[in-house]
Amino acid sequence: MPHDDSAASSQSLERGLAILGTFTPDRPALGISELAQRLGLTRSTTHRYVATLARLGYLSQEESTRKYRLGIRALDLGFAVLGSLELREIAAPHLQRLTAATGHTSNLAIRDDTDVILIDRNRGRPGRYHHLEFTLHVGSRIPSYCSATGKALLAFLPQPDLNDLLDRIEFLPRGPRSVGSRAALMTELSQVRRTGIAINDEELESGLRSIAAPVRSRAGAVVAAVNLAIPWSPVATSDLADQFGPVLQATARQISLLVI
Repeated sequence: MPHDDSAASSQSLERGLAILGTFTPDRPALGISELAQRLGLTRSTTHRYVATLARLGYLSQEESTRKYRLGIRALDLGFAVLGSLELREIAAPHLQRLTAATGHTSNLAIRDDTDVILIDRNRGRPGRYHHLEFTLHVGSRIPSYCSATGKALLAFLPQPDLNDLLDRIEFLPRGPRSVGSRAALMTELSQVRRTGIAINDEELESGLRSIAAPVRSRAGAVVAAVNLAIPWSPVATSDLADQFGPVLQATARQISLLVI
């Protein structure tokens, strides 16, 4: 029986990317055992993939600890992507002012197919934030259907593009109040189009809420979204939107004026 090379290659690619994705600012150096445990792989399998990634320059090994870090090629890829995002540079001072005015962490996100990627982040006052606040970082990938930035980016897509994208979304429960169906998400997106504000109420993670607004290019297309991440409190999300929505939308408009 012929061997399915495409399936094997796909698994190798997935595992290689999973290994690279395990390294974060909080975990910059990891050993084989740590990687194997986090990925659910055997040590021998993990070592084989890590050796390949190191040989290609995507990982490098510390001589003193024998642990691995992201290598030059991986860092070059990341910096090339972020460096090309003029939007990130444009938005940075506006995010800083937004966080200073509200005390909450602000984020800038773009869409990548069915996910959103955080491309900039300005942390709010320390000591106020849910543990997820410290696991998210620049480069984090989040499903669009359970995030405020995702909804802000989906809501203004042309209907054919939105339909195609929704066909490929699997509505898995992420938080206690995740959107569970295409119909429910469509209802929310309709509200986003009416109000210009998207809301995430414990849909990504328990205890975390956020509101977001779209950033547009001069041609009018939505190219990014700005959000405020707000820890849970007894205040209703509608009241949070009323309280922070105007300054959030003003920030999004200020950034939009500078986007080509």
